[in-house]
Amino acid sequence: MNMKPDITISYCPKCGWLLRAAYMAQELLTTFEEDLGGVTLRPSEIAGSYQVLLNNEVIFDRKRDGHFPDVKELKQQVRDRVNPGKSLGHADRKPEARP
Repeated sequence: MNMKPDITISYCPKCGWLLRAAYMAQELLTTFEEDLGGVTLRPSEIAGSYQVLLNNEVIFDRKRDGHFPDVKELKQQVRDRVNPGKSLGHADRKPEARP
């Protein structure tokens, strides 16, 4: 039996980041509904913490990376690890050069 990977989004509840975490979870579940076992939201006891883990491996850390992930960036990171051949449609397109 092949176990699907799980994602955990750990967020600082004191910072009010639950809605951000829930939005990211919704986007990941919608995009990777057949590729993921689930997405868990976990309140962190560390102030200012916002991390995204794939099978307990940190793939995004707000403090380390210096910003919150945008949805496109996060989807690309997850795709590259769970289903590298998957098209993300418009999220795969590079911005067009402006004249």
